[in-house]
Formats: sequence, structure tokens, C-alpha cells
Amino acid sequence: MPYEIGKINHEILLRPIAAAEDALARLDERVARSEVGSGFAARADFFESVSSMWVAGELVHLEDLVLHDAQMDIRAPSHELVIAHRIVRARRRVSRNNPGWAVSRSGIMALAGVAEEISVEAEPVDRGGEGVELELVGDAALSPELAEIDEVLARTQWLVDGDAAVEQRKREPEINVGELLIRDPDWDEGERIGEWLELAKQLERLPTTLAASVLWDGWEHLEPLQRQHWLGQVLVSDFLRARGKVRSHLLAYAVGLREIPRERRRARDRTTRLVAYLDAMSAAAGMGIKDIDRLTLAKRQLERKASGRRTTSSLPVAVDLLMSRPIVSAHMVAKAAKISPRGALNLVSDLGVRELTGRGRYRAWGVL
Repeated sequence: MPYEIGKINHEILLRPIAAAEDALARLDERVARSEVGSGFAARADFFESVSSMWVAGELVHLEDLVLHDAQMDIRAPSHELVIAHRIVRARRRVSRNNPGWAVSRSGIMALAGVAEEISVEAEPVDRGGEGVELELVGDAALSPELAEIDEVLARTQWLVDGDAAVEQRKREPEINVGELLIRDPDWDEGERIGEWLELAKQLERLPTTLAASVLWDGWEHLEPLQRQHWLGQVLVSDFLRARGKVRSHLLAYAVGLREIPRERRRARDRTTRLVAYLDAMSAAAGMGIKDIDRLTLAKRQLERKASGRRTTSSLPVAVDLLMSRPIVSAHMVAKAAKISPRGALNLVSDLGVRELTGRGRYRAWGVL
């Protein structure tokens, strides 16, 4: 069922739109000018991933996600942890590409890990007394030259395989019961992605925050992907970046959604849902500004402790690592600074960072 934009109640949405626009603009300016902007953006990937899993009803510990990203797991990674790390990698990939790359068919397919194949099917055609030839069907005619090459390859394959290959092509593909438990064969992801992209084109005249809210509501309604529903939040963040509202980084949209009660996010009335999504943007921006203030203060305090040291000191490396990760372990510091774990413990002790785990056997530190 396609998503219809319909009539939008601007009178109710006007105040949330203005608040979200102002909050996102302030956040973007702070991140662009802050000395901890890059560290904030790197930390936001982890917080966004954990919050996205929380919104979906799954619990992933921040500590496990950071250690899994550093390939220093202390336990076997769970299925939820693997998905959470995939969100982190997807956000990093989107950040490396141009704004708006993710909000395209090729970008969505690449992030979802689905390869768009150009089907080149060969069907036997009887040419009378001249034998059986293979006729190409599908989207193979990219150019006459490529079509001729594909035809020669298909005919050669048919000659090698013989009549058994032709009979095999005529058969209906067998349905695997195990595959039905994972994927719905009637779920046309390509068509649903096309409908969502068409919706994105229709929202060009709306304010950026309102368009992003409608886009997320359309993603919730259409559900283009069966197993990567979390990708919609990444796409909305890239949409805001493509429209120039948040240029310095990818917005941690799920962090704001986490602050909104489920009753509002899942309300039957669309206007109520749109207000909730706009409030989520304002909440994400407000929490981001507070995080920047906290990181700026923490970095200045740590730099005072690192000042006056020799130029070959590894303390600046440890400070940069603490700014870019929510938590760090001794092995992470040792790997970044290229020193021994014992030396990493000495660095952490000199910086006086807060210990977060409360355990004696395995310890981690961070600025939260």
C-alpha cells in the first residue's frame, strides 16, 4: 500500500517545526566550530546504534559494542550486537560519502547488502530448421554491443550444458522452508524502496525537518526492508545532511526517538506521530549540545594534566581516544599509543579518568 502524503495540519506542526529547525541549526553550528566536533561525531555513532536497537526492542550494552568495534570482545558477540555494529559501520560509510548518497536506490542497496542484479535470462526459441537459439529477456540491452556479447555467452553456456539446462530453467524454483522463516517471498523490496524514494522526491517543497519526519513515517509505513528496518534512521539523518540542515555530522536521530514515549511514536493519528518525530529531533539536538559542552570541559581538564610533558609523551593520544570513544580499555589505549598494557594503565592513572565498570578483573574508563 503506497504512502499518501495527504493534507498536513500545519497549524499544529508549526511550533514543533520551528523548535526542531532552531535546535538542529544550533547543534550543527556547535559541532562545526567545536574542538571536540570530530570526537563527538565518532561517539554519536555508538550512542545512535544502542538507541536504535533500544527503539526496536533490543538491548545492547554500550561497553560490548565499543569493544566489539575494537575487536577486543570479552565474550562471544550476540546476534543483536552484530546488528548494532552494522549500524555503526553503516553510519561511518554514509559519513564518508557525499551528502544524499544514502537516499538513493544504489545507496540503500549498498547499505543493506543487497546487490541489484541485471537479470540475463535465456529462453530457447525454435527457429524452424535452423535449430534452437537462445533469446535474451530482461534488462540486458544496455547497449547493442553488450547485448551481443551476452547473447554469445548465453548460447555458449547452453551448448555446454545441453538440454538439461533448458529443462532446468523451465522448472519452478523450489521454495526452501528455512528461507520462508527468514524472508517473505511476496515482500517486494525493490518496489517498496522505489515508493519510498518517490516519496522523498515529493517532499522537496516542505521544510527540512517536516520532510524528514514524513520520510521516517513513510519508512515505518512502507517497511521497504524486511531485516534492516534500522536503516531508515540512518537515511533520515543523511537526508537532513543533504538538505543542508545538519552538515557537520550525521544526526543521532534514534537518541531523540528514545526520549519520546512509545504511545506518541506509535499513535494512530499521523499528526501526533509527526509531532513526536519533530520533538525527537529537538531532543537529539539538545542532548548533542549538552554532550559537546561536557566533552569540551573534560578535554580541557585532561589537557591541563598532559601539559608540561615531554613531546614524545603518549598522553595526547590517550586524550584523543577518550574523546572519540564512550569508554576505553587498557588494551585499546595500548593499541592506539603503541605501548604495553602496563604503560596504558599508567597513562589512565595519570589522567585520572573515571572508571566505569566497577570490576577488578576487567576495567574500562571513559567520559560520559
